[in-house]
Amino acid sequence: MTLQRERIIPISIEDEMRSSYIDYAMSVIVSRALPDVRDGLKPVHRRVLYAMSELGLLHNRPYKKSARIVGETLGKYHPHGDSAVYDTMVRMVQPFSLRYPLVDGQGNFGSVDGDSPAAMRYTEARLARIAEEMLRDLDKNTVRFASNFDDSLQEPSVLPSMLPNLLVNGSSGIAVGMATNIPPHNLSEVIDGLVALMADPSLESDALMQYIKAPDFPTGGIIYGYDGVREAYRTGRGRVVMRAKAQIETSRAGRESIIVTEIPYQVNKSTLIEKIADLARDKKIEGISDIRDESDRDGMRIVMEMKRDAVTNVVLNKLYKYTSMQQTFGVNMLALVNGMPRVLGLKEIMQHFLTHREEIVVKRTQFDLDAAEKRMHILEGLQIALDNLDAVIETIRRSREPETAKNNLVRDFKLSEIQAKAILELRLQRLTGLERKKIEEERKEVKRMIEYYRDVLADRTLRLEIIKDELTDLKARYGDERRTQIVYSAEDFSVEDLIAEEEMVITISHAGYIKRTAASGYRRQLRGGRGITAAGTGKDDDFIEHMFTASTHHYILFFTNTGRCYWQKVYEIPEGSRQARGRALPNLLQLKKEEKIAAFINVRAFDDEHFIMMVTKNGIVKKTVLSAYGNPRRDGIIAVGIREDDELLEARLTDGTHSVVIGTSNGTAIHFNEDDVRDMGRNATGVKGVELVGKDYVVGMVTTKRPDATILVVTEHGFGKRSDLVDYRTQRRGGKGIKTLNVTDKVGKLVAIKDVEDADDLMIITTNGVLIRQHIKSIRVMGRNTQGVKLIRLGEKDRIAAVSRVVADNSDEMGEDGDDEELDAAAALVEDITDQMTDDTGAEPMPTDEGDAA
Repeated sequence: MTLQRERIIPISIEDEMRSSYIDYAMSVIVSRALPDVRDGLKPVHRRVLYAMSELGLLHNRPYKKSARIVGETLGKYHPHGDSAVYDTMVRMVQPFSLRYPLVDGQGNFGSVDGDSPAAMRYTEARLARIAEEMLRDLDKNTVRFASNFDDSLQEPSVLPSMLPNLLVNGSSGIAVGMATNIPPHNLSEVIDGLVALMADPSLESDALMQYIKAPDFPTGGIIYGYDGVREAYRTGRGRVVMRAKAQIETSRAGRESIIVTEIPYQVNKSTLIEKIADLARDKKIEGISDIRDESDRDGMRIVMEMKRDAVTNVVLNKLYKYTSMQQTFGVNMLALVNGMPRVLGLKEIMQHFLTHREEIVVKRTQFDLDAAEKRMHILEGLQIALDNLDAVIETIRRSREPETAKNNLVRDFKLSEIQAKAILELRLQRLTGLERKKIEEERKEVKRMIEYYRDVLADRTLRLEIIKDELTDLKARYGDERRTQIVYSAEDFSVEDLIAEEEMVITISHAGYIKRTAASGYRRQLRGGRGITAAGTGKDDDFIEHMFTASTHHYILFFTNTGRCYWQKVYEIPEGSRQARGRALPNLLQLKKEEKIAAFINVRAFDDEHFIMMVTKNGIVKKTVLSAYGNPRRDGIIAVGIREDDELLEARLTDGTHSVVIGTSNGTAIHFNEDDVRDMGRNATGVKGVELVGKDYVVGMVTTKRPDATILVVTEHGFGKRSDLVDYRTQRRGGKGIKTLNVTDKVGKLVAIKDVEDADDLMIITTNGVLIRQHIKSIRVMGRNTQGVKLIRLGEKDRIAAVSRVVADNSDEMGEDGDDEELDAAAALVEDITDQMTDDTGAEPMPTDEGDAA
């Protein structure tokens, strides 16, 4: 007996490590960490979905335990740890992880706070409906199947995937020496881009960005700057800056708060709040007095209350700088193409998906064609049997056994074995006339389908049309609105971009308190109503003195009685309810001790095409180009030179071609063209606009371009009327003017003059803080030399403090308070009728309905 000697082969350890490491690296790259460009899935995701499909867990079937799904996946297709498979399934359930979740879960699957999901024995799951679109046609030989880990079963190497999953859900993974990080996108946008690319294959990434604008993250937020997006789509690599969506709110007590409603993708909300609290405690971010999480099932809401002396905008900018409220998503669109890792641009990913879909359509059609031809072959045999029914029956009757009968049928009627077998299996009920007709109709239908399938296989245009129709249907069923806002220019990004543009009512009290309130907060009432409380001044001797409307994105130019100008963004003005007092103007503007706000202008930008027309109490007018006010200092700039015994009263924005109407307290008005006043510098005093008699003084100024404009005048006792502008003859500036309203003790002195139109609303506010909003259309147009009609019923010793024109807003039509308004209108009507019966002052009667007004 001889011993077999062992054979020892010397191998360099460097060569062995190199080859082994490469084998390991390729295994990780191909079989674990990177998605396939066609279906956007890694092997573990694909195996979980396939296992669920094999278990019959469709979207309309009952849920099954997650442990059952994990066990099925482990035992048949994925021989790795159960935690890895369960974590994969959990992520496919979470709506904050995937833009379009592929698994429908029931139970605790974690949260955006980083909470761990419940154990797999407690949760249940089934396929989401959209996931079934990825598995559709899997049974039609559309994809290649490979053996599982022990060669006992077959599993798909890729899914047919009608859903462009790689783009819509993105992917992330770390392989050996490479990593992928593909952001999610909006399904509707991706499908629009795919349809456009099919229509014009020459489109490049820049053109496709008209359809696929940017990533669309499941947690919303803001994409801050577009250069990184553009670079990523062109080259496959780029940096996308994400920001949390925040807004500034003001409480009734005047305290400002930062409200965060959306955070960047993959940011842990709980960790973010802890980080902010730590920075505030360590004084790295000053100004935050309290932070709390008010999120609930309706959405996210992180509240950061500010200290009274904090500059909220500065705090918000620091939060973006020092916390994960601003994050960078490093785009690296690496995916497997034919088993090899490649970095792909936007167009390349879309082309690979469309190529995959065309292959699926071809293989599916070929499968359907084969099935239809097999069925046609059988139907042709059945047709032969029906046409020779008696002979076929006789042949079968004289055969000793089924095999003999089959052979006789093949020989006598020249049939195939398949046809003969189908005839032998034919049930007697199919021999009835109706059933025979059904066979003939089925034969015609199958013939038509065969022709269609052959056309699809022969015509690429028809195949692309099928793909387009399927994608369009997918968009109709699953498409939704974009969640992530895009700010294209990072350089121009400011807090303003976080603030919704809406109309605001700005109110300033006699004591100098200012606030803004949404215009929709004031419900419209009919003429003569009692009104609602507009503002709580907090002091018995204070009242609302100024009121106007402006957009949150506009600049407000503040003109003081001493002729200086300040400006502020509307959103920087503290917001408050109608009852709130507001914030003292000296805390917002560096007003001098003797200064009071006299006029306001809201503008979006400063240009050379517009002018500011000003008038003083003593009738001096001045016109200056708007651009002269575009660079104010914090302590203000000179707007107009004011004499010692005078003060600035009104300022209006014009374009150089307006008509100007100046009203005085004694009820006179002068109408002249704007070009009567030349453009002057900021320091100029101006020229005479109207000649005043006795103790008369100017109460307001109107500038308008509409020849059909109507002029509204209001008196201190609540009377008012509208007159056509054409009733005011045009004069040269500096004249005495003409009568616009018959001033009496009953109606009081003139306090306001406005240009209005029927579509507008009117806001009137009194010294007691009562406000009424009504249609301008309800106020009658009448002659100049009259008293007018009553607009508001005033309480004892109450007087009109301010009047403002508001553009009509249909969103705040009468709602819950409609009955109250009708009662107010009825009471006003009774009072006005009584006034008419006892009126001996010469006032024109108020119309009782639209017919009288006409």
